[in-house]
Amino acid sequence: MLYSIVGIDNENSLEARMSVRADHVARLNALKDEGRLIIAGPNPAIDSPDPGEAGFSGSIIIAEFESLAGARAWADEDPYIKAGAYAEVTVKPFNKVLP
Repeated sequence: MLYSIVGIDNENSLEARMSVRADHVARLNALKDEGRLIIAGPNPAIDSPDPGEAGFSGSIIIAEFESLAGARAWADEDPYIKAGAYAEVTVKPFNKVLP
């Protein structure tokens, strides 16, 4: 089943994000290589695809996992959590309707 993983950043999270970004992206690439990643990306803190020093307000991942517990366990190991970039992470089942 698909699950949405939504991370909400702490204030001034850019430095924490950048310190572990390579590890965060590597985990996403592993999901992609397994054919389980639907979409992933950050939410810019300002209305711009390149927010610069304004940074990001969070991230969204939609991917396939065997269970909600599996999705939660995967999300709990995200480097952004360990580095203190995320204030909170929500994991929910997701039904893709469109496109």
